[in-house]
Amino acid sequence: MSNIIAIVGRPNVGKSTLFNRLTESRKAIVDDFSGVTRDRHYGVAEWTDKNFTVIDTGGYVAHSEDVFEAAIREQVVIAIEEATVLLFMVDVTTGITHLDDEIAALLRRSKKPVFIVVNKVDNTALENEAAVFYSFGLGEIYSISSMTGSGTGDLLDDVIKHFEDEAEDQNTLPKLTIVGRPNVGKSSLINALIGKERNIVTPIAGTTRDSIHIHYNQFGHEFMFIDTAGLRKKTKVKENIEFYSVMRTIKALEEADVVLLMVDAVEGLESQDVNIFHLAEKNKKGIVILVNKWDLIEKNNQTVKVFEEQIRTKLQPFTDVPIVFVSALNKQRIFQAIETALEVFKNRAKKVPTSKLNDVMLPIIENYPPPSNKGKFIKVKYATQINATSPMFAFFCNLPQYIKEPYKRFIENKLREHFDFKGVPIQIYFRQK
Repeated sequence: MSNIIAIVGRPNVGKSTLFNRLTESRKAIVDDFSGVTRDRHYGVAEWTDKNFTVIDTGGYVAHSEDVFEAAIREQVVIAIEEATVLLFMVDVTTGITHLDDEIAALLRRSKKPVFIVVNKVDNTALENEAAVFYSFGLGEIYSISSMTGSGTGDLLDDVIKHFEDEAEDQNTLPKLTIVGRPNVGKSSLINALIGKERNIVTPIAGTTRDSIHIHYNQFGHEFMFIDTAGLRKKTKVKENIEFYSVMRTIKALEEADVVLLMVDAVEGLESQDVNIFHLAEKNKKGIVILVNKWDLIEKNNQTVKVFEEQIRTKLQPFTDVPIVFVSALNKQRIFQAIETALEVFKNRAKKVPTSKLNDVMLPIIENYPPPSNKGKFIKVKYATQINATSPMFAFFCNLPQYIKEPYKRFIENKLREHFDFKGVPIQIYFRQK
């Protein structure tokens, strides 16, 4: 079960700056104007031994004040439903505003743990002013400066106490999930695969209220489908459908072994697809790209090649991913998609014997050694695969600190060339012998 932290609050209180600090990225655009965060931002973060997903709920650029407030209110409602912990962010320099009061009223009714995060507390005088936020009646307040990072450690220490422990899964069947933007054809594909004969489907109640585990066992394939269908129809603000689906996607993605990322052939690979792809990669999941609605594309003998190249360019540096062109409507290549996903599942669990790994990799490293640094030569003595849920390799050498990213990528490419790891992220570590 995934742990999700959602950062909620009105625009321009510093949500994106905190998001960047927690995920150690510069992904969210930060500016002094309110409503800069239009895209959904979600990233993986880690504190002590806990991994979790952080969602930065957007500010909005809107013409009318009330639409603007409705949009924020709706996002808070969705975040309350889907997140494990809520960080309610306020700004000490402006005090309590009417919109803060509205958000606080929603949070008071929720059963989720809420942390009041008072931002922009950069000195002791402001520390005293932060006390005004106790009036929300939501418990302890945490004074931080998301710009400098002060106070975030204490906040995270208390936040992770509310995380649910990841249950050890007894089920050894491959777990597949189909993710993608709304209306890309996820449900159609699941229906096409399962067919109308419902007797072969046994919905097992998922650990979460919203993801349904479907046991699939026909045509010689057996696996679990994690289905997150069920977008609510009653949505006043169009943009929030996407926010809702992102929350769902993250939960499904973290439970799965292999993620089938469905892309619309007509619209191509969009920024949110790339976001989901990298999130799956960071979570070390197997990945297959499905290009749906392929029947709607006019084709010649180059179409597939050109389309594949465009996708791989956008997914760099991890491009060793199978791409299957399907049509859920015409049931075109849908079983090929499943077979590919199950191959990727096998690749993810693949173990390379240490002797074979050294026989193949050491001669390559000898011919193309890591570049010397400050006159020091790096000698790699030995390699082994680390026991983990996804492929990880350790290379033992005399000076691991001098090995740079391009050389790691070279080693990764050679591993992929000699041992098929298609569709699976590989991690490589250089360690002191």
